[in-house]
Amino acid sequence: MGKTALILGATGLTGKLLLNRLLADKAYECVKVLSRRPLGLQHSKLKVFIGDLLKLEQFESDFKGDEVFCCIGTTASKTQDRDIYKQIDFGIPVSAARLCKKNGIENFLVISALGANAEGQIFYNRTKGEMELAVLKQEIPNTYILRPSLIKGFREEQRIGEAIGAILMSIAQVFLIGKYKKYRAIEADTIAKVMYSLAQTKPKLRIIESDKIEELGCLS
Repeated sequence: MGKTALILGATGLTGKLLLNRLLADKAYECVKVLSRRPLGLQHSKLKVFIGDLLKLEQFESDFKGDEVFCCIGTTASKTQDRDIYKQIDFGIPVSAARLCKKNGIENFLVISALGANAEGQIFYNRTKGEMELAVLKQEIPNTYILRPSLIKGFREEQRIGEAIGAILMSIAQVFLIGKYKKYRAIEADTIAKVMYSLAQTKPKLRIIESDKIEELGCLS
């Protein structure tokens, strides 16, 4: 019998790429997507559940499978209200991890961010760090937290700040060597590929920094 995967954030850049990869894999019999809006995609393996992700408990009866991939995330420019921002970047991944624990799902993969630090002064990094600690507290056997740097890739919704950042980062790439390699921008497809690979191989590594994601992507 084939595996069942659940994805949160399948309408985002990395989530879309991961979804396509899972749908193409014969090892997966069913791919469930939890979303606040329709995907505009049809596939025999695909099941889409529409609802408010800020109230994830409403999906509890359908929150069953072998692996959960959480690609949820927003930006300060897109979500300026800090309370709502935290509900998204902290609340959704942590609620998903709790449902994994409750429903006996042993594989949870989540995208965090480079510089995540629960004790940090920067709100964005602190929120991500607090999310990581809360997720790890669930003690899901195979938990993988990915910390990518600036994510590259085509977005239908262009973000000016990210576009400028990408240009500057591409110029700076050549100087980011040694211990600074983890600050290099990374392709969304590389992140999706590594999330998929981690779910299959289940290594002991739990927190994967951006340079390690790049390295694993080359091996996949």
